[in-house]
Amino acid sequence: MANIAENVSTKVSNTANSYIGGAKQAIGETINNPDLAARGAAQKVQADTAQKVHDAKTEAEGLAHKAGGQAQKTSGNVLGDYSLEASGEGNITKGEIERRT
Repeated sequence: MANIAENVSTKVSNTANSYIGGAKQAIGETINNPDLAARGAAQKVQADTAQKVHDAKTEAEGLAHKAGGQAQKTSGNVLGDYSLEASGEGNITKGEIERRT
């Protein structure tokens, strides 16, 4: 599982590569350099695809933490275990944060 800082770092990297690829593509098209345009387009597609894969992974991880946290919270509530209930609430929050980053 990636932590939130790694999620943000990956998103920044993929976004930067997408913009750089798009810029290379535009420049290549402007100066009539098909090789540069093709390399830029490929870089942009690769970065956009990598980001979509990363988004799906972090969404799944966030949902798993949220579901596990809900189970902990409910178990803690039923058993009167306030520590387990609080731990569950923490995991619910962690899951929600992961899904948003």
